[in-house]
Parts: sequence; C-alpha cells; structure tokens
Amino acid sequence: MKPKKKTAIPQSDMFKPRLEDIVNPNQALVRLTSVIDWERLDIELGQHFATVGAAALPTRLMAGLMYLQHLHNLSDEALLDQWLESPYYQYFCGETFFQHQFPCHPTSLVKWRQRLGEEGCEWLLTETINSGLKLKVIKPSSLKRVIVDTTVQEKNIAFPTDAKLYHKSRQLLVAIAHDHSITLRQTYDKACQDLMPKIGRYGHAKQYKRMKKAIKQVKGFLGRVVRDLERQLIAKGIQLTPKQQNTLQKARELLLQTRKSKNKIYSLHEPLVDCISKGKAHKRYELGVKASIAVTAKESFIIGARSYPGNPYDGHILADQLQQVETLTGKKPEYCFVNRGYRGSGVGDIQVLIAGQKRGVPHKEKRWMGRRNSVAPIIGHLKSDGKMKRCFLKGVLGDALNVILSACGQNLRKLLRWLYFAPNRPALLLKILLNSLANKLKLDLNHVALQA
Repeated sequence: MKPKKKTAIPQSDMFKPRLEDIVNPNQALVRLTSVIDWERLDIELGQHFATVGAAALPTRLMAGLMYLQHLHNLSDEALLDQWLESPYYQYFCGETFFQHQFPCHPTSLVKWRQRLGEEGCEWLLTETINSGLKLKVIKPSSLKRVIVDTTVQEKNIAFPTDAKLYHKSRQLLVAIAHDHSITLRQTYDKACQDLMPKIGRYGHAKQYKRMKKAIKQVKGFLGRVVRDLERQLIAKGIQLTPKQQNTLQKARELLLQTRKSKNKIYSLHEPLVDCISKGKAHKRYELGVKASIAVTAKESFIIGARSYPGNPYDGHILADQLQQVETLTGKKPEYCFVNRGYRGSGVGDIQVLIAGQKRGVPHKEKRWMGRRNSVAPIIGHLKSDGKMKRCFLKGVLGDALNVILSACGQNLRKLLRWLYFAPNRPALLLKILLNSLANKLKLDLNHVALQA
C-alpha cells in the first residue's frame, strides 16, 4: 500500500521533549531540512507502491534514512543505532518528539531500495540537485557545461582463484546431494582439506608445477561430483529447485572455462561481476561494474550517476549518460568535457570536447578544458567518504542503486559544507522556507477544494 501520510502536528506532551526545543536551529542539517522538498518526494516515490495491503513506512522517514546513510557511510544497522541516539537525525527524518524506539527494522531499508529501483533513487538525486539550485550552490548556467568520466565500483567478493572456485562449487553440490538424501560415491572433503592449504604454500614458494598439479586435482574432484550427482538425479527422477539448478549450471561452466574464455565466472554468489582494467599502476584489474559520473564543470556538483554492467566502451555510453543528465536537471547540456577514452562517442546534438583536442574548440571553451580533471577528486570522495569503494548490495540492481545513492551522499556533503560556512545568509534560507510553506499551503487548499 502507499506510504503512511504524516498526520497534523500533535500537541505538546509533558513527558516528551519536542525536537525543535533540543536541536540547534542554525545547525547545517537542520537548515537543510527546510530546503528539501519532502512533499514532492512523497508524491513521486509513492507511485512505486500499490494501493492495496498494509501501509508502507512514511516516505519522509525512509528517504531521510537513505540520505543519512550515504551521507556518513553507515551500514543499515549502524544507521538505526545512530538515529536512535541523535536528535538531529530524527528531526531530519520528520519526527516531532524525541524517540526511544527504533523507527524500523534494518531489512526495511533493503525492501525500500528494491521497491524504489533505479528510477526512484534518481528522484532522490534530483532533489539534491534542486536543493543545490535553491541554495545557489550551483547556478542554472553551470548546467550548460558538464564533465563525464568513468570508474570501477568494486564488488564485495574475494579475490578469485581457480582452486577456491572449484572447492566452493564442490561444497555446494555436496550440500545439494545431502538435501535430497543422495549418497555420492565420494565427496572428496578429506582430500580437499589437505590440498587447499598446499596450493597456497606451493604458490608462495614459487613451486608452480606442484601448484598446477594440485589445482588440476581439485578440478577433477569437482568434475566427478558433478557427473555423479547428475547420474543419480536422472536415475531417481529428482527435480532440483531453480536455485539448485543454477548452482549446478555454474559448476559446469567452471569446468569448461579457460584463461581466455569470455564472460568468465569470478564469484559464485555474484556471477555477473566483470574484470575491468583501467590502466592503474597500483591495481591492474578491478572486479566490479563500470560506473559513470557527470559533474558540473564549475562547481563539480554531481548531476548524473549510472552503472553499466558488461564493461562497455566509454564512448558508447556517453549519449545515455548525457540523457540522464537532461532528465534529472531538465536542461540539455551544451558542452561535455571528456578524456581520450571517449573518442568516437557519436553524440551529435551536444558538443563533446576531448582532452588534447585543438581543432573545433570554441575560444571561450578553451579555458574550461583545464577543468576536465576536476571530476577525479569527486570520484575519490565517492569512494573514500561514500560507499562506492565496495558495493555490498546484491546483483546488477544493487550496483545501480549504490552508485546513485553514493552520488546523493556526495551532493549532501557539499550542501552541508556550504550551509556550515554560510551562517550569515539567513535571508536566502528564510525565502526558501517561506516558498516551501506557501507551496504546502497551496497543496492543502487544492486538497480541500477537491474534497468539497
């Protein structure tokens, strides 16, 4: 069902302190609360919920929790612990009185992320952009020039080795046989228990012939278990569940893949992870998904963020990234500054200026070419201050949501820093507050008129 609507402001309670009496009204997070258009978020995000069933948690609460989580790089459990202790967190999420109970279970955040999807999280990013425009952190003219670059968002998986993958797959197949009361001819648990430590020791001692021989043995054990399990499943007429069939299929693919195979499996619980090389000296390969980031050329404010599974060529995703920028901001960029990896992008209606380009560059835009590298520190902040360094969310959808929400967190950090260092600008904040109250009053009057 649709999220719960916030009721009228309750009257004072002798035994409950009001948050507005506790918090500092000049604190940056409190001032940011009046800037974000929570009513619009409630309308737009409410479209992702059905009209039947139990009412969902309030949009203000869950959107505020997602903002705070990626603002301070917190896990689901740590976020709720912090929320319970901080009156500023509770005020930001729309509470009136100080609460002594958890607002929800940590799994509610998981379900809300899955329900919103990529489109719903883009609305959260759009609201941070609108807040930046209201506070004049970015100017509307800054949306004409954007900088686009890609990075790799690593997945939370162990470093893949053949021996580990064979050993783990064999253990999963043995568990499937146990679930269906199938007695295998041999499980090879004892043999692998002795071989697996030896493989690491052989590699450390540079005894590669012994190491390859031991890995070949582990692979052979996996093949025997696969064939034995398949024979007994056919003989007994047992049907596996879709999850078990997927596990068996992955084991077959592991046995067939070679060093030069395409679409290799690097993780059994995240089979769609890509191995990406970005030319870094300190890290040759990264296991994750390619993420594209678009920022304004002047203020380095994020106005677009998206993930692209399958490791596509940078030039082929530029048009899609610029389309997202136009969707989120409502304005088409005029100039786009990129590095040489975007050659051959094929974008016709926006002038793409590539690093090192001399011909066809307008005289006024030559000085903006030096700003192209300003996106690199933003990517660094997304990984060091945000949650983009390692994605803990599952699947391709989890990669997409983590990139967009990390961009929301980076924009909020910029807004809070601006509010922190701008305490002597009450006129602008008062104007924003009055406008938001006027819009809310207008919505209430329209609602009353419709009911009448």
